[in-house]
Amino acid sequence: QKTTVHAFGLADNHYTADKVALRINNINWDGYKEGVRVLDCFGGKGILWSVIEKKTNQKILRHAIDKRHDIIDFHFHGDNVKVMSGLDLGSYDVIDVDAYGIPIEQLELIFDSEFRGHVFVTAIQTMNGAIPSKLANDLGFPKEIIKKAPSLLARRGWQYLKEWLALKGVKEIIHRSKDRKHYFYFHIQ
Repeated sequence: QKTTVHAFGLADNHYTADKVALRINNINWDGYKEGVRVLDCFGGKGILWSVIEKKTNQKILRHAIDKRHDIIDFHFHGDNVKVMSGLDLGSYDVIDVDAYGIPIEQLELIFDSEFRGHVFVTAIQTMNGAIPSKLANDLGFPKEIIKKAPSLLARRGWQYLKEWLALKGVKEIIHRSKDRKHYFYFHIQ
């Protein structure tokens, strides 16, 4: 199964602006009269969704997860994989996984849940660019290669991530990529 990929972009190449545009342009705001229920898995201080709320004039009902100790707003404090495991993901309209790294564990939880809705992801190949071993295992790479030479798969990391998403049933993504940083969206029916 293949995943269709559509690129998007803004003239100023400003990543925060791109993240905001990706979210604004891919939610049918008319469908949410009571507000959009967002699970912000790497919530931070909520700047992105605050900007989106102002630009769309829509009510955002945001639940954030974060480990940071400098956040004073209500949030689920702790490891987002553990917190997500205890939540009813199906009660949200949007799940935002704006990670540093490739959030395979979080995406796996989303795919294994009853969630149906919008998923926004930031996936960054960090340091030597190695892809998560879970992703490589699922794609059938031999464990010996993954263990001995994890960066060997790095050159095609984005391609492998798209193939993994296709294995999970994602038929279409909309993205903006720069080097090893990928901002993308897909919808789970």
